[in-house]
Amino acid sequence: MNKITRFVITDIVRNKIMIVYALLLAALSWGVFSMEDNVSKGMLTILNLILLNVPLVAVIFSTIYLYNSSEFIELLLSQPVKRSRIWWSLFSGLQLALLLAFVLGAGIPILIFSPDALGITMLLVGVMVNAIFVALAFLGSILTRDKAKGIGMAIMLWLFFALLFDGLVLFLLFQFSDYPIEKVMVVISTLSPIDLSRILVLLQMDVSAMMGYSGAIFREFFGTTSGIGICFTILLLWIAVPFLISLRKFNRKDL
Repeated sequence: MNKITRFVITDIVRNKIMIVYALLLAALSWGVFSMEDNVSKGMLTILNLILLNVPLVAVIFSTIYLYNSSEFIELLLSQPVKRSRIWWSLFSGLQLALLLAFVLGAGIPILIFSPDALGITMLLVGVMVNAIFVALAFLGSILTRDKAKGIGMAIMLWLFFALLFDGLVLFLLFQFSDYPIEKVMVVISTLSPIDLSRILVLLQMDVSAMMGYSGAIFREFFGTTSGIGICFTILLLWIAVPFLISLRKFNRKDL
């Protein structure tokens, strides 16, 4: 771990927002498991909390941190350090610091109450969603130098993937309800990392049986070992593609 990454992690870990974030996740997670007699019901509630809160905090906090660190980044650029190394270090530091808060807050209770494939899948989903929205924050912040526009873009990204995307999918289902579009829905679901993550966890819980024919289609594709591997590969692409685009723009941008 290089000095830039260590500095970013140390700086963020001491941030009061990160401490509150970790404590809030811990309070919600322990509270849910304490109130629910059924671990599966508790995991469903935790899943919804993770898929709403983790992306929101990751994308907004990362965006604000990058804009507030613009002078620090310019100082680093004046040093004999490669641009790519600076960008990679910032990404690693932000992602690891947010990941630490997530694991301490939600990861520990999840593994204690569900030390099985479901708990591990939930933890991996949280880790990947966190990294995806940090990568999207890096892309958004490099596309515009205006802080207000950048934060607005981050909020819109979260709104689209967390809320609006599901509305669009429901609209398509109602409009084309007379046609067999379930297999098309499998492809469309990969266009949202949040939806794809939700499907992965629900299949581990066997809740897909309550989704009828659509659930059978999802289980047929995502329920196999190769299907799960494809899902995680797509999630990795959701991390790699936005970040690599932002890295390319950062290398070429005149700051």
